[in-house]
Amino acid sequence: MTYLLDLIEQYGLILVFANVLLEQLGIPLPAYPTLVITGALLDRGEYSAPALLLTAVCASLIADTAWYAAGRRYGKKVTATLCRISLSPDSCVRQTEIIYLRWGAPSLLLAKFIPGFASVARALAGTVGTRRLSFVFFDGLGAMLWAGSAIYLGSLFSTAIEDLLDILEALGKWGGVLLGAALVSFIAYKWWQRYRFLKSLRMARITVEELNALLEQGQEPLIVDVRASQSQQVDRIPGAVVLSVDDLTGPDFEKLIAGEVIVYCACPNEASAAVVAKKLMQRGYTRVRPLAGGIDAWIAAGYGVES
Repeated sequence: MTYLLDLIEQYGLILVFANVLLEQLGIPLPAYPTLVITGALLDRGEYSAPALLLTAVCASLIADTAWYAAGRRYGKKVTATLCRISLSPDSCVRQTEIIYLRWGAPSLLLAKFIPGFASVARALAGTVGTRRLSFVFFDGLGAMLWAGSAIYLGSLFSTAIEDLLDILEALGKWGGVLLGAALVSFIAYKWWQRYRFLKSLRMARITVEELNALLEQGQEPLIVDVRASQSQQVDRIPGAVVLSVDDLTGPDFEKLIAGEVIVYCACPNEASAAVVAKKLMQRGYTRVRPLAGGIDAWIAAGYGVES
């Protein structure tokens, strides 16, 4: 443990740069606690507060710009991949689209404070064509607010944090074990959250081939589009009814769901569609199924869309 503290004091900037860079690239190594600790050890370390802040912001910008470039080049494939691998159950494309498409690049100011948002918003900014200068400006300010708040908290509670570090140092190797256990517990908790979220969405799906067959046979199931409002205006399955995930009320909708209901979105694991399907089933509608693969699977299969 003493060796670890010596590293923080002497090479705090390098550790902060590496930790922030890895976390922002997607590795589940929380950088906020590192920034708090290095902020508390400003007097003991060989670095200043401005240098510490600049290091964190630069590392964050490097990783975020990489995700922005990937989103710009590969489009929705990148955001979908991020949603699949993220440990946060909140990082659905639809949820991020609602926030980002409403507020645009300024939403990046608070992105790192919103669980599940930052991991997708950076790539989404490239996907929707946000100007590079705007992205760098607002993302840089957001990184400054995020890192600056951690450094400030560390300096504000430096005495308490140093006392805690002294206790861990006195524990020797057991102090390192406690820190390792805390990290493992954090990752396990986030994984458990995601597992429970995905488990709650398990239900029968309908494939795009099955849905197309129903339509060709003249059957008319109610097809419901629950994507973000901006996405609902393009590439919609013919005949689909648009609906907000958060609002399932309305007399028109009540009249339409006498038969089977097919719900689709653009989220990995059909998350938004499954959430709406669950809500409808809780209200007594039993013939409700999410569309496996959502709109992306429908388009990939070569079936027609409308605007």
